[in-house]
Amino acid sequence: MAAKFELKKSKSGQFTFNLKAANGQVILTSELYNAKPAAENGIASVQKNAAYDDRYERKVAKDGQHFFVLKAANLQVIGKSELYKSAASMEKGIASVKKNGPVAKISDCS
Repeated sequence: MAAKFELKKSKSGQFTFNLKAANGQVILTSELYNAKPAAENGIASVQKNAAYDDRYERKVAKDGQHFFVLKAANLQVIGKSELYKSAASMEKGIASVKKNGPVAKISDCS
């Protein structure tokens, strides 16, 4: 299985997407979008920005777990990772987004 973006419609009628690695694990989750074209633009933004290390903001949650946020050039948040137990695991997640984000195909589940 190749990496993919899963585009979905939420119960509230908004749209969101997940970037999934080849093993099916979610590596990035988007914000909610009011319209499908806006979510598709979010996917295009991940594809464009994923390769740049300076677009990743590395953070630590209150419980000590690590996560990252991917931002566009205008500093708008595009997506957020899952929580990781270690900084090293988080860096592997970032590496996966860098590798898969630019080439992943879109699976429209909306």
